[in-house]
Amino acid sequence: MMVSPSEVWDWLLVALCCVATVYAVVAALTLPSARALAQRPFGNGRARPVAPVSVLKPLCGEEPRLYENLSTFCEQTHPCYELLFGVSSTADPAIAVVRRLQAAYPERDIALVVDARVHGHNLKVSNLINLAARAKHELIVLADSDIAVARDYLEAVTAPLADPQVGIVTCLYHAKSVGGFWTRVGAQFINEWFAPSVRIAHAGGSRSFGFGATLALRASVLADIGGFDALKDCLADDYWLAEHTRQRGMTTVLSEIVVDTDVIEPDFGTLWLRETRWLRTIRSINPLGFAFLFITFTSPWLFAGALLAVHGGSFAREAVLLASTVLGVAARVGLHARASREPGEFWRDLPLVPLRDALLALQWFVAAFGSHVVWRGARMPVVAQVAEGSDGS
Repeated sequence: MMVSPSEVWDWLLVALCCVATVYAVVAALTLPSARALAQRPFGNGRARPVAPVSVLKPLCGEEPRLYENLSTFCEQTHPCYELLFGVSSTADPAIAVVRRLQAAYPERDIALVVDARVHGHNLKVSNLINLAARAKHELIVLADSDIAVARDYLEAVTAPLADPQVGIVTCLYHAKSVGGFWTRVGAQFINEWFAPSVRIAHAGGSRSFGFGATLALRASVLADIGGFDALKDCLADDYWLAEHTRQRGMTTVLSEIVVDTDVIEPDFGTLWLRETRWLRTIRSINPLGFAFLFITFTSPWLFAGALLAVHGGSFAREAVLLASTVLGVAARVGLHARASREPGEFWRDLPLVPLRDALLALQWFVAAFGSHVVWRGARMPVVAQVAEGSDGS
């Protein structure tokens, strides 16, 4: 019996719709409840080894909630740590925020490093190079400026480094909307697409990641990989810092801690630039993985499955599509529920789910093209990168 090309195409679409549904189910089952994570018992009842820590915080400008986020690092239960805040200009408004912290927390070892020297194309790494020269302790923790943490954060993220086989510790993050409509859409990008994707990869055994929300490592390991100088021209500096440690046979640990990050983009244009930059960064790290991301944008596939079912066809195809669509919708709503910290947040943002997925699909298509991204005013090339000092493996 001959099968027409249109039938082959229809069954291919059915298969893709089913794969997207399976992804949604696995994502919903893999993602921990955001509400449960927020209510995590303080300290988890564990005794953790404690060693002195240098916390490096590169800053650039006064972001919304900058003081509130940085203050969570001043309220740690860790008995011995220093906070190094770095800016590249004496005119940076973040300086005033650091001065407020120094006045509010006089018991803390807080230093401000103002250094205009530029090392390479990546200005954040340039800032880190200047900060690292001032670090006093063997354990080093890097964290982006828009991160807020629990009081036992430093103890938790540095504890795995007591094992010499651990090269680096990193954290996932939960996004908080700071503003209006588009910040809520941006928060879903992180909470309902990025975080579940990482959880699935981690559950499957992958450790090929490193996130700027937190990177903790030993100073001796940092020196062995060539310091931050090895990353000065890299787009995905957080990923490559972790990758360098893996290339030396050490393991990457995804911490039990999930930190908070702010989404502050007030309009569609700024959100679009940020998210396409992230997607192009993924493309630069893992081109093949980027190519197959389309299957993770669930809502468009569910819509396509519904259209195919309405279009008609064999009983078998309609039954498969109906089951896939119903299960897929339930899983996608379940994923949204697990990513929501409050019932009000769930109901308020539920109508945004199809918009979020459709926008992701469009951004993925656009991010497949383009040779540069702009980050904090710096234009950087998007290429399949191998950081300086890497063996290329």
